[in-house]
This record gives sequence, C-alpha cells and structure tokens, in this order.
Amino acid sequence: MENFSMMEDIMTWFSENAADWGIRIAIAIAIFIIGKIVARILANVLEKAMRRSRMSDLLVSFLGNITYGILLIAVVIAAVDSLGVNVTSFMAILGAAGLAVGLALKDSLGNFAAGVIIIIFRPFQIGDYITAGGTEGTVDEIGLFATLMHTGDNQRIIVPNSAIIGDNIINATTLPTRRIDLVFGIGYDDNIGQAKDILKSILDADERVLEDPAPVIRVGELGDSSVNLQVRPWVQTGDYWPARTELLEIVKIRFDEAGISIPFPQRDVHMHEVRSVA
Repeated sequence: MENFSMMEDIMTWFSENAADWGIRIAIAIAIFIIGKIVARILANVLEKAMRRSRMSDLLVSFLGNITYGILLIAVVIAAVDSLGVNVTSFMAILGAAGLAVGLALKDSLGNFAAGVIIIIFRPFQIGDYITAGGTEGTVDEIGLFATLMHTGDNQRIIVPNSAIIGDNIINATTLPTRRIDLVFGIGYDDNIGQAKDILKSILDADERVLEDPAPVIRVGELGDSSVNLQVRPWVQTGDYWPARTELLEIVKIRFDEAGISIPFPQRDVHMHEVRSVA
C-alpha cells in the first residue's frame, strides 16, 4: 500500500508539473542551441578581426577557441539557470577549480603569456638569428609556450618563452645592414699611413662593403705591444660572416706582403740574482 501511495504522489506531481517543466526544458534547449550559434558567430568575428590585424594564425586560432569555450560555458550556465537550478554553488565550484588549475599551471601560463607577447610585438621572426634566454641560434618555430631554434652546428634548442621575455633579446638579422668591427694591431716601428692605405684598398676592392655608411679606418688604441687600428665597414646582413672572415684573411696576407707585422703580446722577464750573506 505504501508503494502504491508513493506512485500516486509521483504521478500527481508529474501531472501537475509536467507542463511547467516541459516549457522550462524547451527554453533551456533553445537557449543552448541559439547561444551556441551566437558564440560561434562571435568567435568567428573575433578571429577575422585578429587576422585583419595580421596576427599569427596560431594565436588567432587559439584565442578564437578560448573565446568560444568561455562563451559556451556562459551559455550552459544560462540554460541550467532557466531550469530553476541554483547556479551559485556551481559558479563557486567552477571558480575554485579554475584557481586550482591556475596555480598548478603557473609556469605554463607564464610561458603562454610570454608567447602571446612575442607573437603580438614580434621582436623576431622565423629565420632570424637571435640571442635570447641564455642561448643563441636561428629561430625555427614560435610556439605559444616555447620557441624552437637550432645552433650553427645544428643542435635543437627549445627555449621557454618566459625565459626569452625575461631577458635581453638580440636580433642579429632583423635589420638590413650590419657593421663589421675589426681590430688589427701593427708594430710601433711600422708605418701607420701605409697600413691604413692597404686596409682602404682592401675595402674598396670588396663589392660587399657599402659606400654609405662609409667604412672607418682609424687608430683606436696605443696598446702595450701594438698600435691597434679599428676597421669598421658596413655590409648587408647576409654578407656579415663571409665578409668578416675573408677580410681577416686578406688583411693578414697583404700585411705579410708589405712587411707589416702583426705583433703578439710579449713580456720581458728580468732575472735578479740574490746572493745570501753567510
């Protein structure tokens, strides 16, 4: 009899509230479907706006998905709320879970934030040779969490983005021209004018050396064992290393032919004999 009475109560409650709950469920489904469509439209509009600003496709896709996910969560909460369910507790749990995840992923989120900064401000591009994060190499890939590079001897380097943003960034290839800074020491007995003429003729004969800015040849220092000549020609960035190494070789050959010495540091040691007194 008790079971029968319980069934009657359930049927009575269902008959009295079926229409109301049917309407609520229909409204919740409508909110979810329409909200999902609107969320996708808004995310697409945001992605198009970011692409027009020439942002990275990787960042555009990621931010678009994040935006869609946040909007979809809001739609679900609105749909549940339309059913008459108290979402306050749910929001508190969601916030606590988000805080816990944020603390657990603190370092990863820091790398992500740094990756967003790199992609937006573009201190370097793929193919640039940079010194950053305590290392140097050619940039192969700029990710949201790390930047991939390879060294001159073809070793792979994975640098966290936070390490790059937290340190100085030296981009050796972003500008079209570079200055080669060379120092050649000649002996104090050698002719400075002759040495400068040889250096000028070498630079004039090299087509990679730019006329503007004009190269500089001057005495930079009177060293302990040599007169140091500063030689500063400008070249295209892509010619920097070939020009630098070849100029060093040619100068050595031409100085040898002209009898101009390139002295190396020397030190005179004087021996003093100390006689003991018996």
